[in-house]
Amino acid sequence: MSIEIDLGGKVAVVTGGSRGLGRADALTLARAGADVVIADILVESDAAVGETAERYGVLAQAAVAQGMVRTESTAEEIRAMGRRSLALKCDITEREQVDAMVARVVAELGSVDILVNNAGTLDHVGQFHDQSTALWERDLRVNLTGAFHCVQAVWPHMKERRWGRIVNMASVAGTLGGFGQASYSTTKAGILGLTRTLAMEGGRHNITCNAIVPGIIGTEAFHMASAAMNERIANRTVFKRPGEPEDIANAIAFLCSDLARYITGIELNVSGGVELFVF
Repeated sequence: MSIEIDLGGKVAVVTGGSRGLGRADALTLARAGADVVIADILVESDAAVGETAERYGVLAQAAVAQGMVRTESTAEEIRAMGRRSLALKCDITEREQVDAMVARVVAELGSVDILVNNAGTLDHVGQFHDQSTALWERDLRVNLTGAFHCVQAVWPHMKERRWGRIVNMASVAGTLGGFGQASYSTTKAGILGLTRTLAMEGGRHNITCNAIVPGIIGTEAFHMASAAMNERIANRTVFKRPGEPEDIANAIAFLCSDLARYITGIELNVSGGVELFVF
């Protein structure tokens, strides 16, 4: 058996693929041979991109202001590799938009074989007594219900083809808790329960479902934080440094390949050992 990760002939959908981890995931899957769809609430050419960002918090606003929205340009990079790619605006909290996005992918690319549930919010920070009800509910809609919508939309297609790979993005905040991150850590813990259930129900259809548990990763959002805080957090890892987006993307590519065909229902820490007792 070849040890090469080969996703040739597969169609992947990456939500939140405009930047950060999602963009790295999309490019890595394409390099492994997959055709890749970038689905994101923010799209460069959208005349209403600024208004959309206003509804989704400070990180979305910063992405627009600093030119970090790369939904269409990422699709162009993938097409330059010789792969097929679509850049689609999609609000995963709206089931109708998710259904329409998946229908278009199937119509134009033929299938949905891989789903990476990467889209998420993580800007709701404050101790529990200061947590906002509105932002709590937003985080539930995006981080948890959004993943539910996407899986339900692709599930029938994967069942029909008797092949599917679903990778859900969790977080060490979901496994360890996160001080000042009640809504975020709660949704990421919920993702782990969803992952295990999908693994059990998907197995009979040759669909695997696994969760990646990132630690401190050097994305654009990480570099927006204060240098002192970043250093403090990075020092909790074994390596005393943040990981790179490609560290996450490479793990995802493996889980989506036939090399991982007997792996399902796991939570894979790609965290630099931040969950260990480091001192």
